[in-house]
Amino acid sequence: MSDDRFPGWHGTTILAVRRGGRVVVAGDGQVSVGQTVMKGTARKVRRLAQGGRDVVVGFAGSTADAFTLLERLEKKLDSAPGQLQRACVELAKDWRTDKYLRNLEAMLIVTDGAQIYVVTGAGDVLEPEHDVAAIGSGGNYALAAARGLMDSDLDAEGVARRAMQIAADICVYTNGNLTVETIGG
Repeated sequence: MSDDRFPGWHGTTILAVRRGGRVVVAGDGQVSVGQTVMKGTARKVRRLAQGGRDVVVGFAGSTADAFTLLERLEKKLDSAPGQLQRACVELAKDWRTDKYLRNLEAMLIVTDGAQIYVVTGAGDVLEPEHDVAAIGSGGNYALAAARGLMDSDLDAEGVARRAMQIAADICVYTNGNLTVETIGG
């Protein structure tokens, strides 16, 4: 969405890789406004503890909007313990239909170690193919690099770290200050 209220906010790459029974979610630390790097060490990957199960979430877009969505996701997880898909679908429905939420500009990657979902404000709850998902300004670069690395001998974290390094080398809105969370296996 292009909107004058959001003057060129860019600067996130979030990548999820499933391999060997583990899921790794990696996020870079850069937040940019136009051509200016506002912060290089933002933490855009979070671990949520819900009903004895961990859930890892990475977010791209407006930080305040993402935090609003994280709070809503936590409530959905509380009301449907152990049902990540249901919680994500309910969040996406609310996000698309609620007058306040539909204006939020963010995307989420959500995993419990068994499932990975990309959740968007368009009402999408997408399960990635090839065990790799990516969002954000450098998402396409990280996705392509990770898919290419899936044939290598690297483990999930190795694929994620190398793919994020490749994305940071290509995308000016991505840096190498990573937050990495591992779940499962």
